[in-house]
Amino acid sequence: MFFLYNLLMFVAGLFAIPYYAIKMWTTGKYRKSLTRKFGYTEPRFFEELEGNPRIWIHAVSVGEVTAAAPIVASLREHYPGACLVFSTSTETGQDMARRMVKEASAFLYYPLDIPRVIRKMLDGVRPDVYIMVETELWPNFLRICRERGVRTLMVNGRLSPRSFRGYRLTRFFWKPLLNNVADVGVISAADARRLVELGLPRERVHVLGNAKYDGLAANASPVHHQETLKKLNFSGSEEVLVAGSTHEGEESVVLSTYRRLLEIHPDFKLVLVPRHVERAQAVLSLVRAAGFDDVITLSEIQKGRSRQTERIVLVDVIGELFKLYSVATVVYCGGSLVPKGGQNILEPAAWGKVVFYGPSMDDFLEERSLLEESGAGVTVRNGEELFEGIVRLLDHPEEMARRGSRGRDTVIANMGAAQRYAAMVRIQLEKK
Repeated sequence: MFFLYNLLMFVAGLFAIPYYAIKMWTTGKYRKSLTRKFGYTEPRFFEELEGNPRIWIHAVSVGEVTAAAPIVASLREHYPGACLVFSTSTETGQDMARRMVKEASAFLYYPLDIPRVIRKMLDGVRPDVYIMVETELWPNFLRICRERGVRTLMVNGRLSPRSFRGYRLTRFFWKPLLNNVADVGVISAADARRLVELGLPRERVHVLGNAKYDGLAANASPVHHQETLKKLNFSGSEEVLVAGSTHEGEESVVLSTYRRLLEIHPDFKLVLVPRHVERAQAVLSLVRAAGFDDVITLSEIQKGRSRQTERIVLVDVIGELFKLYSVATVVYCGGSLVPKGGQNILEPAAWGKVVFYGPSMDDFLEERSLLEESGAGVTVRNGEELFEGIVRLLDHPEEMARRGSRGRDTVIANMGAAQRYAAMVRIQLEKK
């Protein structure tokens, strides 16, 4: 099984490595991370790692970092002398981790799933425990960890219906691999059921909740709100629609809705945040083609240009969305009017905002259920329903505030998962 897997990896690498090399050369992307994923680190990096126990935490990108941060903080509280090594797969995730995960001892990029590279990294880090955030299963890495007696754990585990369908088709491959995982903490009972169906022993799966609640509630601070108002040159009294994590096909719906809102509320502002920053120029062209010339990009603001009369702010940088939700009157969360499975609706809810989203929310079913029970989440099927829903809320500001507050209370009430995950890690360290 592993021979076939590594053969496929080799063949894929023949095409992937030249592709990424060209991308790095022409666009600058992957320049920080590509060589380090092959195991190259700064001189003396491993020699300077100190402390016990030694714990390696891996979070793929920005979303997983958000969940990992409170777990790492809890581990540091229990193990003040520990060596906590934090890895990410993406450069944006690495930047976010260095800002958010202050308790980590060191940061690195996760190695490619090549046995020689993995052994070099494990020789350097020498972890007692390896923790993957969410479902990040790399066969060679898990196999070599088991060979070396490194206990592997999964925290904040989730398996969306869409991902589950793909895993289930190759269940014969994943079942023995899951036996390498010593303990698994998942967000919901549905996630637990799917993992058990893939072959994970039932006694190793524990429903512990979503650690993202912990980090979001703690970071929704008045300081961040004031910083964002100042950055956008908002007074705080404006009515603002923040459309976050939008995908292709959704910006046109948002712009059409915004145009209709302006007929009723001429001073309304729009903050538009495409999910993928590389689409920013295409979205900017779409905004201008829709007749909105009064648009400014966030990168222009960060370079010193002040927003004056521009009604639309287009966000073309990474890592700002969570704080931008703080200035919203209402929020639309993307990836949901198109079949992308939705995006993280907990972020605006943590700020006490009512959140609109489309019917494609397969990756966030539990979050949708919680917010809709509190009245802070609203499913819309098209632009017409989005417009009508926003207008109804604007006509009843007290109800909007009440519903948003209940959504924030829901986020706060579900805190505590980070400590439960940290407790699971402590149990495994004691067994070690």
